Amino acid sequence: MKRKRFTEEQIIGVLREQEAGAKGADLARKHGISEATLYNWKAKYGGMDVSDAKRLKGLEDENAKLKKLLAEQMLDAAALRELLGKKMVGPVAKREAVAHLRAVMDLSERRACQIVGADRKMVRYQSCKPPEIELRGKPRDLANERRRFGYRRLFVLLRRDGEPSGINRIYRLYREEGLTVRKRRARRRAVGTRAPILIEAKPNARWSLDFVHDQFACGRRFRVLNIVDDVTRECLAAIPDTSISGRRVARELTVLIATRGKPRMIVSDHGTEFTSNAILAWSKDHKVEWHYIAPGKPMQNGFVESFNGRMRDELLNESLFLGLDHARSLIAAWVQDFNTRRPHSSLGYLTPMDFAKTITATGSGAPLSDGSAPAPLAQPAPHGVAETYEALIAAG
Repeated sequence: MKRKRFTEEQIIGVLREQEAGAKGADLARKHGISEATLYNWKAKYGGMDVSDAKRLKGLEDENAKLKKLLAEQMLDAAALRELLGKKMVGPVAKREAVAHLRAVMDLSERRACQIVGADRKMVRYQSCKPPEIELRGKPRDLANERRRFGYRRLFVLLRRDGEPSGINRIYRLYREEGLTVRKRRARRRAVGTRAPILIEAKPNARWSLDFVHDQFACGRRFRVLNIVDDVTRECLAAIPDTSISGRRVARELTVLIATRGKPRMIVSDHGTEFTSNAILAWSKDHKVEWHYIAPGKPMQNGFVESFNGRMRDELLNESLFLGLDHARSLIAAWVQDFNTRRPHSSLGYLTPMDFAKTITATGSGAPLSDGSAPAPLAQPAPHGVAETYEALIAAG
């Protein structure tokens, strides 16, 4: 029967017999090997003694170990390159990394855990918590309805609907569902010194006016005249049209005053509609102080600028206007929602309508987000001022 394995001593012994004069065919038949194997032994071990053969065997074994270590190091480096850019913080991220290495590089679970630095028990752990399918669906549905709302406003809306979960739980589900709002990159603006403008802490103390522009689906452009109450943050009017002149602005202000009352001050920029003779005559006839901000300083009219940003982010950039009537209906519905349902962060997440009722009834500011006593909105007038009954707040 042909032998499967010969030691180095046996191979050297067979070669010594051949060197002594024995024929190769007889040696092959005697030891149960082929003549080709005998020639291979002679090429490898010819002229060696037993110690040389053992030393060669040891070098081969050591070389094989080094090759294995090098291959493992290269495999580890390739695995780490595969995980480049992934954060290995937390058990969830480590589980995902192990699953990725096993799927992409066909590594074993033990090897993948060694590379990632994860415990195999942690990787195999199955959570016993309920899936929270219903709770996950609530913020997802709200986020689909209001795509530019962050988790804080979604949390306020969920609390209104009776959801008892805390804000940290809502934030975790918000992140796991991938509902994070993508921030639009804005142009950097220089920030200088800012002097506060004092206004009364009551509705109609000061209004702000500005225009925002957009276009229809056909490409025709239109503009929206926005009028905002700086104290209550209410949108008093949002008037879309293809052309709005100074006379149209004066006419809309007259209609608004008839229903809401006269403001003490109106703030605007130096647009041609606001510096026209019609506006100058209107402010003189109605005895309303009209304040123009400094040229190139839109943040002096920051309340309406902030409102314009919210309108563009949540409505104009998210809607396709088919015509002027369609734009008017959508803008009117959004303004109604803004005043009555949308929580405003600077008002303690109250709506502008609720905040207006609060300061009208109590003369104080919005309650804090944790439900504690409301913080005072107005500060007492300085000594020596004749109108001591008027509370003034820094609004600039």
